Amino acid sequence: MKVLFVFLTLFAFNALATPVNINTADAKTISDSLTGIGQKKAEAIVKFRTEKGPFKTAEELANVAGIGEKTVEKNKKDILLQ
Repeated sequence: MKVLFVFLTLFAFNALATPVNINTADAKTISDSLTGIGQKKAEAIVKFRTEKGPFKTAEELANVAGIGEKTVEKNKKDILLQ
């Protein structure tokens, strides 16, 4: 029963995930919206796009220090670019 509750809780959280535009959102919004992206990584995303320009693809997030391809794949459905 406990396992079922945990599963349903996690499922509900993922179902309520909010897509986020990584080219315009602030760090708090990014960290709140993407799985495995905390405040520090979200700040790194904002810094990266400020220095290098907007992301053209979701996969470019893997160029940000601390963010790997698995994290990008996990969040792909919630990443907006425009």
